[in-house]
Amino acid sequence: MIDKELLNQTVEEAISGTDIYVVDITVNSGNDIVVELDSLSTIDIDICASVTRKIEAVFDRDVEDYQLEVGSSGITSDFKVRAQYEKNLGNEVEILTRDGRKLYGTLVEVADGEPCDRDVDFTVEIPVKVKEPGAKRPTIRQESLKLTSSECKYIRYDLKF
Repeated sequence: MIDKELLNQTVEEAISGTDIYVVDITVNSGNDIVVELDSLSTIDIDICASVTRKIEAVFDRDVEDYQLEVGSSGITSDFKVRAQYEKNLGNEVEILTRDGRKLYGTLVEVADGEPCDRDVDFTVEIPVKVKEPGAKRPTIRQESLKLTSSECKYIRYDLKF
């Protein structure tokens, strides 16, 4: 069985000194390892290959018998850690709340915390149609909405805008 603590430590050592951060590391019962990384700049194939080599140097494939996938968090991936929210400040996002509301708006604020925190408080500005008394047509105004990641099924970069 793969030692997940040693795996986390190995990945952290491989990316130390860079702006790269761990989004998620999963190991299933069949020893399939998936390492998801992100960065304030970009993640290229050379970075993924370098992290793969570091992991393979620590974990012998013949002894552990594992499959390994190291990749970047895609633009359509859900936000999982605070650093992803911070990276997308000012960007348009899509949110599905646990009560079933689908919201589109601009991510305008992220509460302070550690980059790898998974419970994140954030503020999004969403357009709201308002019909003023006496007006023929509704107008659109921006409304700030404070949410936490635990209130959301997902939040991700919105490609529609």
